[in-house]
This record gives sequence, structure tokens and C-alpha cells, in this order.
Amino acid sequence: MFDIPVEDLVFVVCTLVGGGLLLITVLVDDILGAVIHVDIGGVSLMPLLLAFVSMFGVGGLVATQALDVHGGQAAIVGSGFGFAGMGIAYLLFGLLQRAEAAEPFSTKDLVGDDAFVAVAIPAGRFGSVLVKKEGQTHEFSATASTEIAAGTTVRVIGVAGAGVVVESIVQGGNERA
Repeated sequence: MFDIPVEDLVFVVCTLVGGGLLLITVLVDDILGAVIHVDIGGVSLMPLLLAFVSMFGVGGLVATQALDVHGGQAAIVGSGFGFAGMGIAYLLFGLLQRAEAAEPFSTKDLVGDDAFVAVAIPAGRFGSVLVKKEGQTHEFSATASTEIAAGTTVRVIGVAGAGVVVESIVQGGNERA
């Protein structure tokens, strides 16, 4: 049948399995890293290990096929390739990690912020407010225990579903506009 040396078979399996799992890790956001969650400089350990295994196989094949060295020498060449692949993966995954956007704010993050009443808020019912957050103005439905007129500045004191709970800002007995 086929007369494939065992070392070549090991290198081919390392290349295919390591490379395949690394590709899956890149495409589906490190599902394997969820099993063992260890970070090295903000990069999950799993892609680094998979890059090492894959490039170890490639290096071993280069050693046996192109350089005509076998056994321990091929493993040493494979290890050199593996560490180089690990370094490249560290750089690439580190860049990808830094390029990710921050989590968007939630309505809970608005508590304590001031807002502008766009549509009057009847007591116990909903109107709407405009809130400046992350450099943009966002509109939210809002409710309050007292009636609040449009054009009033209010403070967000809580969250009600997808909307917010507000109260008038009173300072020294006078409403602040």
C-alpha cells in the first residue's frame, strides 16, 4: 500500500489537526479557549498552542522532505517552525484583540446622567428624553412619578425595561432648566 515513514505521518497529522483547529478557532471566536481560559498578554493560549502544533508539522515536513534530515533533527527544525508560528499567531491575535470595539453602553450606564425631556412625561406614564452618551445623542422612553414638561432637564434615576426613570433636577427649591 503506502510506505509512509511514521515521522512524516506524525508531521502531517500535526499540520492538518493543528491548522484545522486553528482555522476553526479564528472563525468561531476561540470556542476551544473557553475550555481552558488562560491569557498571555491578552491573547488566549489556545490559538498559540494550535499555531505551534501546526507549524511544528510544517517544519518537520520541510526537514524530512526538503532538507533530508530525520528523527530528532527533524523534530528540532519542527520546533523552530512551531515557535516561529506561535510568535506570528501571538502578534496577529494581539492585533485582532486590540482592534475589537468596546462594549456598547447599556441603559443602566445612564443612571446619574442628565437628560433633556423631548416629549412631556405625564405622571406615571411615558414620554421621551434625549441623553448624550459616547459622543452621540440617544432618545429613550422615560417615565417619572411627577409630570415633567418638555424642555426640562432631568436626571436619570433608574431603568424601566428599555426606557429610563427620571426625576426633575431641583436645586435650592428651583428647577434648573
